[in-house]
Amino acid sequence: MGRSQETFNKKEVRNKKEKKRKDKEKKRLIRKDNEKVGGLDDMIAYVDENGMLSSTPPDPSRKKDIKLEDIEISIPKSDPNEVLDPIRKGSVTFFNSAKGFGFIRDLETQESVFVHVNNILEEIKEGNLVNYEVEMGQKGPTALQVKLFKEPKEIKEPKEIKEPKENKEIKDIKP
Repeated sequence: MGRSQETFNKKEVRNKKEKKRKDKEKKRLIRKDNEKVGGLDDMIAYVDENGMLSSTPPDPSRKKDIKLEDIEISIPKSDPNEVLDPIRKGSVTFFNSAKGFGFIRDLETQESVFVHVNNILEEIKEGNLVNYEVEMGQKGPTALQVKLFKEPKEIKEPKEIKEPKENKEIKDIKP
């Protein structure tokens, strides 16, 4: 009895929904029938010695033993064999004299180094070039013995001193 009162539009919507449900069921059955009967072996991919993906497993006779410490995950920031000068040169990028700390940008490594007022030998301010020594602190590198950088003055070679020509008249005069 309830269906006799349905309008044409309601019947159309119901028929469309029914048709859509049946189409979806057919597609699901077709996919299930066409599905390959395979397992995990079809899904496995291997990586060869050149880093390329392959469907064949690697040859165990070509296996190389690699030490774990020889593997580098990232690019090293500096050469471990390189010995850095203990006295560094840098530019004061920030210094708060009221709070007593600041930061120095190393001119060679561009590394930011913390500096505390207790480690300053001369008064510094932002923009100054300074010499300092680096030590590892609690939270990273810390500058010690910070002093202003003074360029070494060039030592000028003395010019040849010309001796004045002797005046014969002066020599002849006796006191």
